Amino acid sequence: MFFSLQQNSITNTILMFVLIFIIFYFFMIRPQIKKQKLEKKFQENLKIGNFIVTNSGIHGKIIDITNYFCILETITGKIKLEKNTISKELTQLRYNSNNNKNKQKS
Repeated sequence: MFFSLQQNSITNTILMFVLIFIIFYFFMIRPQIKKQKLEKKFQENLKIGNFIVTNSGIHGKIIDITNYFCILETITGKIKLEKNTISKELTQLRYNSNNNKNKQKS
């Protein structure tokens, strides 16, 4: 009798840890992996002429791209950055929305 109660307690503990791992996987690990894949795809698809923002908040236009670096033209001059420091593209977010508003007013 005592042995079966102890065995039941061990299996409950193991099941609890498995359940916690599954919850962590679906709510923390899996979304992070998806986000990393999207960022890598975004960085591979950068094009000359795109308006972007870096992780540090610098806004500019891409004027040259190499394997690992981009040359960014800002108001103050040109900056050489690594591709992985670019966080998002502003070309469609900012400039297409302004064009759509201007077209709607006409």
